[in-house]
Amino acid sequence: MSIELLDLARAVALEAGHLARRRRAEGVRIAASKSTLADIVTEADREVEALIRERLAAERPGDGFLGEESDATTGTTGITWVVDPIDGTVNYASGMPSYGVSIAAVREGEALAGVVRAPALGETFVAARGEGSFVEADGARESLRVSSEHPAGALIATGFGYDPATHAGDIATVQAVMPIARDVRRIGAASIDLSYVAAGRLDAYFERGLKPWDVAAGALIVAEAGGAVLTLSADGFGREMTVAAHPDLARKIADRVEAE
Repeated sequence: MSIELLDLARAVALEAGHLARRRRAEGVRIAASKSTLADIVTEADREVEALIRERLAAERPGDGFLGEESDATTGTTGITWVVDPIDGTVNYASGMPSYGVSIAAVREGEALAGVVRAPALGETFVAARGEGSFVEADGARESLRVSSEHPAGALIATGFGYDPATHAGDIATVQAVMPIARDVRRIGAASIDLSYVAAGRLDAYFERGLKPWDVAAGALIVAEAGGAVLTLSADGFGREMTVAAHPDLARKIADRVEAE
C-alpha cells in the first residue's frame, strides 16, 4: 500500500507544483494574514490546496484530509492526507525558489508515504515507509542518506516564529547550539530543510512551532534516509521543538536545547 500511496502523492504533487509555479509567474496576490501580519497566505496557496484535495478525493474518496488552508475531514479508510500546498509562502511571494508542495499519507499518526516537490528547484523528494528515501530530478533517481560525520562542525538549519515575542528565545536556542555548528542556514521552508537533511546537504534542522503539514512528509523522508526526528517539550509559548539529523547529532542538539 505504501508504494501505491507514494505513486499517487507524487503525481498529485507534480501537478500541484506546476500550478504553483505557473501562478507565481503570473504574479502573486496576498489573500490574508494568519497568525501575524508577517504570516501570509496567497491566493495560490488556496488554489493549489483545492487542486490537491480534488485529485486525492477522486482517487481515494474515503480518505481523510488535513491541510493548512482548508477544513479537515475524517475519512473511513484510516488514511489521512496531510498537506501543505505551498510550504514557504513568504519565499514564494517574494520570488525566492525555496518553497515546496508537501503531501503525506498518514495512518494512526504514522506516515506511510511522503513527497516534497520543489517546483522552482526541479527536485522531488520521496519516501515510502520501509522503502528508503530518494530525490528525483531530470529523469534520474538518487538514494538519500543523512550525514553521519561532521569533523568541521555541523551545518545546521533553523527557523523563527512569526511572533516577535518569540524571537529572543529562538535566538537563545541558536546560541546554545552554535558550539557544535560549523554554520547556520535559514531557508524558510520546513519541508525543504527536512529534505536537505535527508540528502546530507544539511547536517541538522531544528525549529519550534511546526504544524503537522510542515513535517509529515519531510519527517518520513528523513527517517527513511537513516535520520531521527525528535519532538522536544514546549516552550513558554506552547511551541514544541522538532529536531532532525543523524540520531547521534539529533541527541546532541536536543541535549543542548533542553539544558537552556
